[in-house]
Amino acid sequence: MQPLLPLRLKSFIASALLLALPFSAHNANSADDSNKTGASHKPGTSHKTVPVYKNPAKPIDARVNDLLKRMTLEEKVAQLQTVWVARQKLETEAGEFTAEHAQDIIGLGIGQVARPAENKAVLSPNKTPAQTLAFTNAVQKFLVENTRLGIPAIFHEEALHGHAGRNATSFPQAIALASTWDPGAIEQVYTIAAKEMRAIGTHQALAPVLDVARDPRWGRIEETMGEDPYLVSELGVAAVKGFQGAGKDIGKERVLATLKHLAGHGEPTGGLNTAPAPIGERSLRENFLLPFEAAVKVAHARSVMASYNEIDGIPSHSNVDLLQNILRGEWNFTGAVVSDYFAIAELINRHHLAADKSDAALMAMAAGVDVETPDGDAYKALVQLVNDKKISIKKIDQAVARVLHEKFSLGLFDTPYTPVTDVDAFVGNPQHALLAQQVAEKSIILLKNEKNILPLNKATLKSIAVIGPHIDETLIGGYSDVPKKTVSILQGLTEYLGGAVTVHHEKGTLLTIEKWPSHPDSAAANSRSKQRWHTDEVVLASPAETKGMIEKAVVAAQKSDVAIVVVGDNEGTSREAWSDGHLGDRTSLELLGEQQALVDAVLATGKPTVVLLIGGRPLAISQLAETAPAILQGWYLGQETGRAVARVLFGDVNPGGKLPVSVPRSAGHLPVYYNYKPSAKRGYAFEKTDALYPFGFGLSYTQFTYNDMQLDKTTLGANETVNISVTVTNTGKRAGDEIVQLYTNDPVASVTQPVKQLRGFKRVNLAAGQSVRVVFTLSANQFAFYDRAMKFMLEPGKINVMVGGSSVELPLKAELNVTGKATDVSRSKVYITPAAVNYL
Repeated sequence: MQPLLPLRLKSFIASALLLALPFSAHNANSADDSNKTGASHKPGTSHKTVPVYKNPAKPIDARVNDLLKRMTLEEKVAQLQTVWVARQKLETEAGEFTAEHAQDIIGLGIGQVARPAENKAVLSPNKTPAQTLAFTNAVQKFLVENTRLGIPAIFHEEALHGHAGRNATSFPQAIALASTWDPGAIEQVYTIAAKEMRAIGTHQALAPVLDVARDPRWGRIEETMGEDPYLVSELGVAAVKGFQGAGKDIGKERVLATLKHLAGHGEPTGGLNTAPAPIGERSLRENFLLPFEAAVKVAHARSVMASYNEIDGIPSHSNVDLLQNILRGEWNFTGAVVSDYFAIAELINRHHLAADKSDAALMAMAAGVDVETPDGDAYKALVQLVNDKKISIKKIDQAVARVLHEKFSLGLFDTPYTPVTDVDAFVGNPQHALLAQQVAEKSIILLKNEKNILPLNKATLKSIAVIGPHIDETLIGGYSDVPKKTVSILQGLTEYLGGAVTVHHEKGTLLTIEKWPSHPDSAAANSRSKQRWHTDEVVLASPAETKGMIEKAVVAAQKSDVAIVVVGDNEGTSREAWSDGHLGDRTSLELLGEQQALVDAVLATGKPTVVLLIGGRPLAISQLAETAPAILQGWYLGQETGRAVARVLFGDVNPGGKLPVSVPRSAGHLPVYYNYKPSAKRGYAFEKTDALYPFGFGLSYTQFTYNDMQLDKTTLGANETVNISVTVTNTGKRAGDEIVQLYTNDPVASVTQPVKQLRGFKRVNLAAGQSVRVVFTLSANQFAFYDRAMKFMLEPGKINVMVGGSSVELPLKAELNVTGKATDVSRSKVYITPAAVNYL
């Protein structure tokens, strides 16, 4: 995806004006005039029959077919396009709708309107929720009342970790959400995001991101749910249910979910955004496609976004096998495929696959891309391509039918306007903020706790030092707007301690130099994340600009009982690289700048020290792992960061998060994902090959033991299940959460298999001394894989089963035997392992 409009407009404004030119309407009157709507009913005349497409009692397919018959070619092509840059001409400087240019821009209708919550002006806060609601209703009113057929638009917004709109609730970044290993919490988060979006008149979320991320050099890893296809699948299903609801219908308080990015985006060559994905078909299907397939089959996702990258020489926006044969043919996906921003044009200027926009449009339409975003550009050529008989009208009708189907499913033809309520009070309300805090608390991972330095006890402390370049500002990550408020780490700790403990604070160093002023909304919310993420040029702090800062931090630590040092990244040092002038991928995974020296200097004081990592990617912290007595992985924790951190540090909350990605020892150790093949780890000279902290790892302030593993059967065949139960006991002295993890291994197969694969998990809360029985219902079909003929086969043989608290701590082991002949189970795949909990 691309950044939000106001702060990125200048780099596109010249070409954008060309994109706003209206369609030719040479066929505007070609449809049957008797079917035109909007004619007034005169007294004494017979009442005109209501068109089928306007009759809510009729089935959606009948309404779609009726409407298609009434549309001109130009009107159909308009439904396959979006308005974003050209949207500026539809609003005043104050963000209010103006019809001055509306007839030229959306007079034939429009498929989608992009990011209506943005403001027109480049350097100003975005629209408030109430302003957005007024704008979306006004645009919809124009479309309903002033276009020939009155077709409403879908308004789409970003919602990676909450709606990326002004005052909306900002939840922890996606990689932090994944650290909860809690599908219920994920569903709650995206339910709130959907409700806040629908309240302002928007209908589609460009989320969730289901890319399996296998290279932490990639700046977009923060947007993902980690490295494991099963974890991403189960959490992705929960996210889609949150956005759309649990059934197939889209409720009035829900929005369309858009799965992105299909496919292979998470392992780009060199860790460089949009670079080719160096993967074969088997790995593509088993690792990268699985979460998308699960979200389509289990959660009924209604929209998919194609990815920027290529696979084996074929960019996704021109990949017929991917978008037609697999997505629609194998998975029976019936929703709409949308392009990534500007990606169809990139078939020309980046991939060098198409000679011009007409060629690019032809390729994308043939591949199955239904809607072009963010503006009509290449797809403006579709009218001429049909007239030249290069594209059939049937192909256009298929795409338009999918778009119209979603509009009918959303109820837009029957209730096109969003009710005007006190939307400013609803969006970002205290109940939503409380959920953001609770999820942040679940996200935090305890990596090290030497001599049980944590939790801290404020009753025994007189003073603490809070040190770090961003302790006084809340970092909330990319794809964010500005929430109503945020709580920084310094503010959260100060409020928590309430004057009973003196708080000394120093930055210690700087990561980046930001000479631009905070926007008024950013200043009020105490977060410059949105501006930092959008700003093209990133200037790293120089030694001259940080001179003396470490020394001040040392003084603060020396006069304190405990030091809390907050280091990591910010939204300028690791982020989406969306253009050659806006980069964010990195070659190094070590702490940037003077941060390592800062931590070393504080540790040298001899004061008990806790290191908190804030950022969007796993960092190679080998030195810290040896020297720091306590380490917490926080990621970007959302608007309530400070409150969550304080409650975890002082033991009100026992950290129970687990790593959704493996933490490497260095960039030279990549790849370091846990589910590698048996031949992958022969060894480096003078170095280990394993992860510094493995996938699924996370400590607690208490201890858990695993015992009494039982299987209700030891042999099973295709389509059969086995119940695997284990007892987990909290043997410590305080309550805590444990994430019970189930792994399997196929030791002998016709195609090489990973050394282990996650097959299920369950987060459980246990009081001190309490035991729980966790029962996984595992299907034999989950052991299937793509064989040498690329058939999804379940082969007979032994399966190793392992259960424990991380991918390397698996104390319980058992064996299963799959019996019968090798069986094709492609029509009976199982994606999610149910897990039941019985408290003892």
